[in-house]
Amino acid sequence: MTEPQQPIDPWTRRLKVRHLECFLILQESGTLSAAAERMHMTQSAMSHWLADLEAMSGTRLVVRGRRLELTPAGQALRRLAVRVLGDVARTQDELGAIARGAAPSIHVGSVTAGIAHIVPTAIATFQQARPDVSIRITEGNLSVLLDGLERRELDMIVGSLDTRAYGAHLTHEVLFEDGMAVITGPEHPLAARPGVRWADLFAYPWVMPPVGTLMRTRLDAVLLDHGGAGIRPRVETGSVITVESLLRQTDYVAVWSGSLAAHLGALKVVHVLDLQEWFGPVGVVWRTGERQPQVDQFLDHIRARAADVRQAAGAS
Repeated sequence: MTEPQQPIDPWTRRLKVRHLECFLILQESGTLSAAAERMHMTQSAMSHWLADLEAMSGTRLVVRGRRLELTPAGQALRRLAVRVLGDVARTQDELGAIARGAAPSIHVGSVTAGIAHIVPTAIATFQQARPDVSIRITEGNLSVLLDGLERRELDMIVGSLDTRAYGAHLTHEVLFEDGMAVITGPEHPLAARPGVRWADLFAYPWVMPPVGTLMRTRLDAVLLDHGGAGIRPRVETGSVITVESLLRQTDYVAVWSGSLAAHLGALKVVHVLDLQEWFGPVGVVWRTGERQPQVDQFLDHIRARAADVRQAAGAS
């Protein structure tokens, strides 16, 4: 009688956290000598360690040259390292919080231009039901926030989405389609003028979102369509507070997401010109299969606020 074969122990089970830490340092350093210096090793010891890791994995992980380049297998190992080390750090924080008797927490990334008013409202209603949960908000552009999500520094991202949010290991949910609105201060000369056209805006200085943001990319395309390709910003910022303050004190014009502009226009903080353009989807992104109960509950409050936005848009 033939004995059943034992399952082969995959090499990844022999990996240690130190392997992953060293590999990330190697990738970030770019050379064996720089990585060896950071890890207080000799270059020959570093080279031997890398050879052992490649032998363990059974494949080449880096291409040696003036600067090390990761192979496809090396990229896969880097992604594993980021996920595992992020989980280790997050678990350490959670265990420390439990030991201190600290409250559970949620760390949310917010793409300001797309959802700035929805997140605070959702926080207020959520904490009426869950006052024991603390919430930390990090604002930034989508690229930076996605990096934080990959490193397990964020639980979820709320804001304007593009195809980067549809990547492997990520789940996304579209909340509503947003527009791009042109805004001025309430006392701006254009605020009282009917039938304002895009060409009318070109005589005024602009506050624009930073280069590389979704809103700036969309604005550049719209300006090109309307003959404003040569327009350059007087100020570049992603800060809602900075934009609002500048518009109240100057004759600058700016753009915001349509939902945020409608919200602050109703409060008479800004004036919204009748020049809205389509912008894109606003939604939520999280790591597939990795939501804590309090994160699910907070997401329900985000969905409720998004429903309010859709209802307001349908009524307008």
